[in-house]
Amino acid sequence: MPSLIDIRRRVRSVRNTQQITKAMKMVAAARLRKAQERALAARPYARILQQVLANVAEAASQSPDAGEQPLLAVRPENRILLVVITADRGLAGGFNANLIRLAQNFINSHRDKELTFELAGRKGRDYFRKRVREQIRGEHIDLFRNVRFEDAEKIADAIIERFSNSEIDAVYLFVNEFKSLLASHLSARRLLPIEVPKSQASADYIYEQKPEELLGSLLPRYIRTQIFRALLESAAAEHAARMTAMDAATSNASDVIDKLTLYMNRVRQATITKEIIEVVSGAAALE
Repeated sequence: MPSLIDIRRRVRSVRNTQQITKAMKMVAAARLRKAQERALAARPYARILQQVLANVAEAASQSPDAGEQPLLAVRPENRILLVVITADRGLAGGFNANLIRLAQNFINSHRDKELTFELAGRKGRDYFRKRVREQIRGEHIDLFRNVRFEDAEKIADAIIERFSNSEIDAVYLFVNEFKSLLASHLSARRLLPIEVPKSQASADYIYEQKPEELLGSLLPRYIRTQIFRALLESAAAEHAARMTAMDAATSNASDVIDKLTLYMNRVRQATITKEIIEVVSGAAALE
């Protein structure tokens, strides 16, 4: 049976840990608000850009001078690039583990393909470095302190160049998308070649530029926007997951403290009872 000093030491240790988890929850909550606002603000722009892309693509397909767009080229998917966006830090529940598991399942089902990796986030970088180090083409860490469009543009331009040069046949994006404070949505979707949605426009637009020229400039912008939005979504989802995990850890610490306090009281009561019995027994022996 542990002594009272040992139990008090454990209670003090758990209480100190609880203060840390509570502080981390507050920090995550403060950062989440800004990250959430940026992620939600990016969604309408991405949606409108997709609609514009659909309208321009439809107009370009009807043009007699329409040429082949490199980012729309569909080839057999023999060389696949995986863009995996994780966090730089842990203590966020299953945020990183679930996404890495999703990417690993994709890898297991495509072992007959030539796979390469573009990794954003320290956790994913560390995981894949130990397993597929030679297949990593790009590493990007410390992006989530302040998500910038320039960083997304750098990643997107490298991907676009490889795809345009036929170095890869397809690009798949793996990311945690922000859904709510309590949950995120694991997303695995094909980024390249671009699958242009059908146009929903009923009006006939007049283009100053030729539609095919406009389409050629819109397609790279669309990829950059998708990468930037994925980084924003991942940042918001990470802070939400960390806030939820730290809240659960704080509650669990309270439960542990209550159990240890109850156990400490029982040990103290047992010690007092034992001492009383010893005194009574000694007095009876003297008689």
